[in-house]
Amino acid sequence: MSRLDRLLRPRSIAVIGGGVWCANVIEQCRKVGFQGDIWPVHPTKPEVGGLAAYPSVEALPFAPDASFIGVNRNVTIEAVAVLSAVGAGGAICFASGFREASAELNDGEALEQALLEAAGDMPIIGPNCYGLLNLLDGAALWPDQHGATRCDSGVAIITQSSNIAINLTMQKRGLPVAYVVTAGNQAQTGLADIGQALLEDSRVTALGLHIEGIGDLRAFEALAQRAAELGKPIVALKVGRSDQARAATISHTASLAGSDAGAQALLERLGIGQVDDLSTFLEALKLLHIAGPLSSNRIASASCSGGEASLIADAAHPLHVEFPSLIPAQSDGLRTALGPKVSLANPLDYHTYIWGDVTAMTATFTALMQGDLSFGLVVLDFPRSDRCDSSEWTKVIDAVEATMKATGRPMGILASLTDTMPEEVALDLMARGIVPFSGMDAAMAAIDLAANLPRLAAEPLFLTSPSDKGITLSEAQAKTALAAFGLRVPGFERVGSITAAADAAQSLGFPVVLKGEGIAHKTEAGAVALHLTSAKDVEAAAQTMPTDSFLVEEMLTGALAELLVGVTHDPAHGYVLTLAAGGTLTEILKDSRSLLVPASRDHVRSALGQLKIAPLLAGYRGAPPADLDAVLDAVDAIQSYVMANPVAEVEVNPLMVMADRAIAADALIRTGGET
Repeated sequence: MSRLDRLLRPRSIAVIGGGVWCANVIEQCRKVGFQGDIWPVHPTKPEVGGLAAYPSVEALPFAPDASFIGVNRNVTIEAVAVLSAVGAGGAICFASGFREASAELNDGEALEQALLEAAGDMPIIGPNCYGLLNLLDGAALWPDQHGATRCDSGVAIITQSSNIAINLTMQKRGLPVAYVVTAGNQAQTGLADIGQALLEDSRVTALGLHIEGIGDLRAFEALAQRAAELGKPIVALKVGRSDQARAATISHTASLAGSDAGAQALLERLGIGQVDDLSTFLEALKLLHIAGPLSSNRIASASCSGGEASLIADAAHPLHVEFPSLIPAQSDGLRTALGPKVSLANPLDYHTYIWGDVTAMTATFTALMQGDLSFGLVVLDFPRSDRCDSSEWTKVIDAVEATMKATGRPMGILASLTDTMPEEVALDLMARGIVPFSGMDAAMAAIDLAANLPRLAAEPLFLTSPSDKGITLSEAQAKTALAAFGLRVPGFERVGSITAAADAAQSLGFPVVLKGEGIAHKTEAGAVALHLTSAKDVEAAAQTMPTDSFLVEEMLTGALAELLVGVTHDPAHGYVLTLAAGGTLTEILKDSRSLLVPASRDHVRSALGQLKIAPLLAGYRGAPPADLDAVLDAVDAIQSYVMANPVAEVEVNPLMVMADRAIAADALIRTGGET
């Protein structure tokens, strides 16, 4: 039993306060059909919202399961303390002016701490939130209008924005919503805690999260683990993509692995599907509610228009969704159903020869759904009900339903525009077990998500933080430290004079590289000289560099590709491992993938395969393939160093990848916090 059970599924509700917001809560409870007790509490008003009021919490018949506190922030703290003392099940703290307003009010942080102390062990949600809707049992601790309706099962939605929560309840897409919860400041109870409690309800099929910021990472890890155990998928819309990545005065890693990259890596690591907009958020939840995660990304589509077939193919093109070519079992059945005049393909344009013929359409769709497919679509835009007759369109629905029964495959009907999927049609489709998609791009993105949900990683997150004041190690120090953990580095020698540099070069053997020490962005500062083939060349190069300290090292040749491999500490998301095109291409291509430490070799291998420069690693235009195992060894060494020595940042750029090895040509380590 969750500590939030009484609050989420109350049989008695106290409404504390006498303003319009509190009267609205009572009204919404009536509208949603709440069957329990509703007790207004106000010290002077005889009634609130048409119900007799109690003068205090202590005067209530017994401790309420849930309370909506609709008074100012100071009185909210007093009310929470009393509710906690009498053994109430939990409270919604509506008031603002706490931590979110501390900069303006100066005392917001202190008041939020006082609120937590007042609550003690009693659960509270908020402050600065609208509360919750339970559409399964009929409970509304909600101070405003909403568009949600009761359902027997559905998805749960949690958001940190009350206004977005209201907007989501107004959807006309047929999505059954079991719960809507706003988390507000998450002073005590975070999104992950609420999410886990909602997933425990057997009537909840999937969870949708609108996330502004992730708080307790271990709690999110526990949420993901429980969701995986229950087989209930999670979809997240994480805002903040437009935030500038953290400034990197020395390295590229921090700019490539900005806070958004860390958030995406975290959600992927936890097996949580990610979307970019609210439309895809709703479409994905619809699909997951009806069909759950798809078994593959192989789908089929049919429409009576070649234009629509082209549009859906284009919508899928940038995604990881496939329309596999027809196999004989499909072609033979389609030819029998459609005759010789229709060109057979997937996506299929079945023309209008069979329009209105349920038997022929069923035969067509059933033939198309043969083979190794996970999902089927029929593109169908419905006419305006106020001006047109849609009876012929209903026959297509009947044919899709019959096809699903015949094949056992999940299917959807896709309106290319949101305007052409009426709500009443969407509700009818949901009742038949057909996914009603609204909008082609959002629908295809939803299918992509359901077909490619990431798996929860087996390894726990590495969340230790750097502890000491940050210092930046020299390149030689960094290479020595990483080499101790297995990273392969070129032969090198540190020297303190031009003459010593020439001697070191002769000892190492030509050609060599000369680098000036103590200089950030050495290439831009003219402090790197390559392909030096004599002591005279070394002396001449050293004389041009603005330093008396040098690093002389073996010149690496035969590289097939250059990679950046870096790890940076992101306080919000853990240690972020960045894999990117390295060397001079880093800033030009901005070609990177981010994972969280520790990342398995399989995940690293997959991420490398998604880089734009991946063909160079595979062997491009006759070149030999790179030693990918050596690259994975290098990444393992860097991760091992970080886990043994928690630092602010490590960067190897470039990692020179060859046919038989991978060697770190440059390395940087920043040990702690701000320097």
